[in-house]
Amino acid sequence: MTTAANLPPTPVDQTKVRKAAVAGLIGTTLELYDFVIYGTASALVFSKLFFPNISPATALLASFTTFAVGFLFRPLGGIFFSHFGDRLGRKWILVVTLLLMGGATLVIGLLPTFDQVGLLAPILLCVCRAAQGFGAGAEQSGGATLLTESAAPGTRGRFASLIMVGAAAGTALGALVWIAAQALAPNDMLTWGWRLVFLSSIFVTIAALVIRRKLDESPVFEEIKQTRTVPPAPLKEVAKNGKANVLRVILMNFGVSTQSYTIQVFMASYLITVVGTDPKFIPPVLLIGSLCGGVAAVSFGILSDKIGRRRVVSLITGALILFPAPAFLLLTTGSPAAIVMVIIIGFMLACQGVVGVHMSYFPEIFGSRYRYAGVTLGREFSSIIGGGVAPMICAGLLAMFSNSWIPIAIYMSLTMAVSFIATRMSPETLNRDLTDPEDARPNRPLLQTMVVNNQLSATDA
Repeated sequence: MTTAANLPPTPVDQTKVRKAAVAGLIGTTLELYDFVIYGTASALVFSKLFFPNISPATALLASFTTFAVGFLFRPLGGIFFSHFGDRLGRKWILVVTLLLMGGATLVIGLLPTFDQVGLLAPILLCVCRAAQGFGAGAEQSGGATLLTESAAPGTRGRFASLIMVGAAAGTALGALVWIAAQALAPNDMLTWGWRLVFLSSIFVTIAALVIRRKLDESPVFEEIKQTRTVPPAPLKEVAKNGKANVLRVILMNFGVSTQSYTIQVFMASYLITVVGTDPKFIPPVLLIGSLCGGVAAVSFGILSDKIGRRRVVSLITGALILFPAPAFLLLTTGSPAAIVMVIIIGFMLACQGVVGVHMSYFPEIFGSRYRYAGVTLGREFSSIIGGGVAPMICAGLLAMFSNSWIPIAIYMSLTMAVSFIATRMSPETLNRDLTDPEDARPNRPLLQTMVVNNQLSATDA
């Protein structure tokens, strides 16, 4: 039987790695651009446009409920697209999900409002949000899998973290567009300005489509495809052999997703409605936070290539358990400097930093038989119980406890504690052989790491 020890090292084509990096980056840019403009619209204008006849607090809660709808459909999209991603390849699935996300965002910009068609307006908004979620369900997981499989051992953390640089870029673009929209007169923004924000996604979609059509399939997938003797059944394989690691990824991402979306979406409405911050101050702060978060994602990704995935993720999630209470204490001061500092730290740790390491960690956890499906199911189901409902839960807690931030901080810390514990109980995956059909296991023998590192040295030579 051929083993990893006697396989010759597979040369890594750096041109293909760079193309995969750009393709993953631009796709996540679109996903986060769509997310940021929708999340910001939920906090700023959707309650007035689609839920005008109820109290402001209830309207905000209803607006965040439509935001959560997208997350409910993400696992469905993940199940559908990851099945074909593990059977047919990563490339064309990423093209299809791109078109679905961009198209749904474009249609939102054309929707009638409640004043025009009544109850039909929020229903159509929910349908579009569901389509966004269905397409986004396999987007980041597909990009992370493709990049992790394309990069050489010793560089996977660095290259896969570029997915979150795309996320930072999407956040920054979304913030810039909202800054421009808020420069309009309030009536103009509520009548046609917000539409231009959503219609602008067509430019990002076209750019991403052009780049992704020229993308190469990952070399690991090509090698696996050549050695297959029977058609793959990734979802069946996950159900049979991968349930434990899917659950592991769900728990590892649960608190991270909760804090990430709380910081990016809920805190904007909290600052406006409770602290009394000028709404025009929010997009510039998100812009600064996202730029710092992109730098942090790559930095933590590089660090994880040196000292290990589990160690870096444990350090960040441990810090994030302690983050919420001091963060809210600083936010309630209303100090612009304090608000900027909280948002920057939140983006650097929760929104981009730890997720940048997850981009290589999660694909390395799963074996080659169902890697795409395993990563997608784990991340997207955690997004339902985590980030998808987090803004809605936080808004509900705020209303229930008379605008007190303490229950929200407790909620954020408890969910992050779950992710910290799950990470400490997970295997280290640094430099494991991605052609191995078996999932990563705790206490992996040192020999396997030494073999892969020797292959890396031979390839570099």
